[in-house]
Amino acid sequence: MEHYQNTGDYAREQDEQDPLKEFRSRFIIPKKNNEEVIYLCGNSLGLQPESTRSYLDRELKKWGDYAVDGHFHADEPWYHYHKLLKAPLAAITGAKPEEVVVMNNLTSNLHFMMVSFYRPAAGRYKILMEGGAFPSDQYVVESQVKYHGFSPDDAIVEVFPREGENTLRTEDILEVIQTHGDELALVLFAGLQYYTGQVFDMEAITKAGQAAGAKVGFDLAHAAGNVPLKLHDWGVDFAAWCSYKYLNSGPGSNSGVFIHERYANDPDLPRFAGWWGHEEKERFLMRKGFKPMYGADGWQVSNANILPLAAQRASLELFEQAGMERLRRKSLKLTGYLEYLLKEEVNSTDNHIQIITPPDPEQRGCQLSLFVEKNGRQLFDHISKAGVVADWREPNVIRVAPAPLYNTFTDVYRFARLLKQAVKEQQN
Repeated sequence: MEHYQNTGDYAREQDEQDPLKEFRSRFIIPKKNNEEVIYLCGNSLGLQPESTRSYLDRELKKWGDYAVDGHFHADEPWYHYHKLLKAPLAAITGAKPEEVVVMNNLTSNLHFMMVSFYRPAAGRYKILMEGGAFPSDQYVVESQVKYHGFSPDDAIVEVFPREGENTLRTEDILEVIQTHGDELALVLFAGLQYYTGQVFDMEAITKAGQAAGAKVGFDLAHAAGNVPLKLHDWGVDFAAWCSYKYLNSGPGSNSGVFIHERYANDPDLPRFAGWWGHEEKERFLMRKGFKPMYGADGWQVSNANILPLAAQRASLELFEQAGMERLRRKSLKLTGYLEYLLKEEVNSTDNHIQIITPPDPEQRGCQLSLFVEKNGRQLFDHISKAGVVADWREPNVIRVAPAPLYNTFTDVYRFARLLKQAVKEQQN
């Protein structure tokens, strides 16, 4: 157990001893009134690595020097460029390189994955998801069941927390899977719930869903680059994630997908095909008859967006150097320090703020969600003016997420002090 201290000296000492401390200097920290902000919003948009510009400039120079010949004749030709991201993404997601690929955007990829893995039949057509899922996931599922001719009210099964609780119990999820097992075609959960910050037991959910005869997939928007993942070992059927949150790839940047290797060489599995998923040795023969590439590459549709891929490479290089194990160790300590300070600084002066993220470190990542009973938006605006960049989510939650690649113990200490001051000023 960590023995935290509520002092600036302690925070500075932890920063000095941090084995990952040098990574902060490799990010651009926004400033307000000529001072660096306290940036705790990596769960919404990660900061820009300083190297991003050089990665982009390299591809822009190729475009200028080679034009179309950059696809084949430049150093690191664009035709194969997406493959450069496979190994680092596999390390982050607990996958094999052939099981991952960067393509499209997250919501598009969820639709593409459901084309292959939501195959409803008359008696088995339901989709199970967490209640209060991110709206885009809700819209994807709703539109998919309608497309197949089913009613969302009947076909979508949602699991909600027990009355008086904020997060889901694993046993309740598994019980609902068992209850609807004969009718379930798909279990589609978040890996980490965006509003509460709860990390779900993906291994247990996968095992239970597949035992019931359903396919199991995850939206890892808030999990990729944040918490340990073992998608291959867990046997997950598919997953998708965005890259602009903890993966620091720039606003709206490309998504990634995982497809388990048991589907790697299954050309009969239905999919919406495009030429970039076609066998690359025959791609430019321009013939009829789709032949999918081996692995996740066979789900590609269009040629890769090189500039976003280059930006993502800049961040993935930092992840490779830091390593997910070291990042997780720091994250546990940093988020634990945030929790400690919030209880010390805020809960002692105000009982209208509650941490609704699970207290068990294994059930959370970087993010803590602060439920504000009254005047939450005003409190959020107050700390924003003081130089804090956090995240407001309706109806009443402030999300704060100290990312271990660039956030410090001093960031967390300063935030807690500012929040305490803001609460006091609101009370006066």
